[in-house]
Amino acid sequence: MLIAHVLREKGGLVHTISQDATLEEAARALNEKGVGALVILDGGETPLGVLSERDIIRAVAKLGAASLDKRVGDVMSRGVITMEPMDTVDDGLSRMTEKRVRHLPVVGDEGRLIGIVSIGDLVKMRIQEVELEAASMQAYIATG
Repeated sequence: MLIAHVLREKGGLVHTISQDATLEEAARALNEKGVGALVILDGGETPLGVLSERDIIRAVAKLGAASLDKRVGDVMSRGVITMEPMDTVDDGLSRMTEKRVRHLPVVGDEGRLIGIVSIGDLVKMRIQEVELEAASMQAYIATG
């Protein structure tokens, strides 16, 4: 199964935030939108960074409440690890495990942001794939 299939099922909506926003604004956005990460763009459509709940927690643990006044750009994860639509779900799960991240922006032509996948999205698709394989195997066995 391909990342393109995941995006087709979940849609391409990606929540973004400016690197000049404060962590307090980012925390509010994460909460309001019910997501675990926001993508920071370079001024165009190319991912510059990702800010996750985990990034905010690390900042708060280090600096306390004063961290909420920090800029997103000071705390976000840089060196964005991305996926492409033709990558497989298994590639995504491997990448997430290896890099210890839970969200991967999906980029298309010229590195333009077209979606985002979470570990939950990929696990859900992998489970669907395994269930389909099991059903096919049961049907094959039942028909002899």
